[in-house]
Order: sequence, then C-alpha cells, then structure tokens
Amino acid sequence: MVIMPTAFLLFSEGLDSLLSGLILKEQKVNIIAVKFITPFFGWKYKEDPTSFYKKIEELNFDKGILIDITEEYIKILKNPQYGYGDYANPCIDCKILMLRKAKELMAELKADFIATGEVLGQRPMSQNKNTLALIEEKAGLKGLLLRPLSAKLLSPTEPELKKLVDREKLLDIRGRKRNIQLELIKKFQIKEIPTPSGGCLLTDPQIGKRILTIVKEKRPLNYLTSQLLILGRHFLEEKIWILLGRNQEENEKIKKIVNKVYKTYTLNVPAPTAVVIEGNPPEEYIKKLLIKYSKKAKLRISKGERVDLVSLS
Repeated sequence: MVIMPTAFLLFSEGLDSLLSGLILKEQKVNIIAVKFITPFFGWKYKEDPTSFYKKIEELNFDKGILIDITEEYIKILKNPQYGYGDYANPCIDCKILMLRKAKELMAELKADFIATGEVLGQRPMSQNKNTLALIEEKAGLKGLLLRPLSAKLLSPTEPELKKLVDREKLLDIRGRKRNIQLELIKKFQIKEIPTPSGGCLLTDPQIGKRILTIVKEKRPLNYLTSQLLILGRHFLEEKIWILLGRNQEENEKIKKIVNKVYKTYTLNVPAPTAVVIEGNPPEEYIKKLLIKYSKKAKLRISKGERVDLVSLS
C-alpha cells in the first residue's frame, strides 16, 4: 500500500492558495486546508462553519480545519515586529504567526510539509525573496515550507528533495501579472473565481485607519472590541469611545456581540444602537448623537413630540 504525502495548506480562500492546493492534489498529495480566522478575516465562519466545510468538500480536499487566532493576533496587531502594510495589516508578522500555529499541528495531523499560495514578487513588502526566507526562518520551517506557484524560483524544499512532490510539475510565477493563474482557472475548471487575497479588512482604508488610531491612542483592543471595530460608526474623543450601528442588521449584530458587557442605548423610536465602549459620557450627549442619525427621531421632534433615550443594558 502506497502512503500518500500530506500537505498542511494555509487556505486563505484567495485564488493563489486555492490553486496551490489543486496543484498539489494533482500530484496525489493529501490536502489538509486550514483557515485561520479573526474578526478581520474569515469571521463569517465563526457562526456558520458549515459553508467552509462544504467548500472543502467541493474542492475535493481531504480535510478542512478552522482555527480562531484572535487573541494571539491582537498581540501582534498592537506591536508588529515587522510593521504594517498600507494600513493596519501586519502582513509579515501575521504570516509568521499562522505558520507557527500550523507547525504546532503538523505532528498531530501527520503532515509532511506546509504549503502556501505565496507568489514571489506579488507583494513588494511581504513576498520578496528576502522576506519569504525570513518568514520561513522565523516560523521554524526551514525546508518544510513549499510555495507551489513559485517553487522553481526558490530553493528546493524537503518535500521536493524527498520526491514527495515533483518539482518539475511546480511553477515559476513571479510578480503581479495573473496570466498563468487565469490559465490554471481554465485547466481546473474553476467556476467561481475568488479574489486574489483572503479579504483582510485591515487593508480597508476606513477600518485600517480606525484600528491604527485605537492602537496609537492605546484604546481597549481585545477579543470583544476587535469584533466591534469592523462595524458601524465610531466616535472617538478624549477618553470617550462610542459606537453606533448603521442599519438594523448591524444593530442586531452589535447587541449580540456586546451582550450587555458595555452600556448600550437606543431611542424610543427607530434609531441606531449606541454602545459606550470607553468613558462615561452624559446620557444627553448619547441622546443627541442618536437623534442625529435617526430620521424618525428628527421627524418626531419637528412635530413637537418627545424622544427619549432607552437603556438596553
């Protein structure tokens, strides 16, 4: 009986990690696809993991794993050793963290090596040759980290040297052009083309700037507030931090996340949900803020009718 090698694939759900998995699968490698999640990426699977496992099944990967790394991620987000990208994205520290976590699971899951969808030169900061080598070294994965899309441009890894995979069937993609990836989409008959990256919200200008402000001003950044940071309107003043939902869907999400941990308010007419994350602002201040973003409240006041603040906590 021939025992097939097993690869632990960092699966961002972006196109490159998907193609890397399919290329290895074509070589009869068993694929364990791990999706690391935080409120900034992959969080939809926290409440509904079934859609993730369904995707893994459709791709014919052998196993899928979801891992919440929020607590550890917040630590590097506050002070990334290798800095941020365009906004609040600590890409290099993030990749090192994920690979370290993957390495911890290798023995338990009997994986022979780890694979990623990284492409040499695709991202100037985190995917140049020196940085790829740094990430591999800091993660403690020297020789065990295979990047199938650019493998021929990099030094041979242990799985290649041990003939667990055929180096000649790996690729030599470099840079941002995606011509080869588009050819592979046709080859593998991929119907739904994912985005090139995994959709990290820390690269969003509005959210990224907000989080950098929170970090710089040493505001509360924890498991709870990290979930709230990607929702609603945020009002940051000296020693005060208030969040308002922008619509009914967000209001419900916010109330569910907060679960009465913070003081929560609304009005006695349709209005946003307001959460006092930091400080002790006067209720009149909160009321005025809610009225400003409630059409119903403004209409009632214009008719000379009363609008009251309602505590939800």
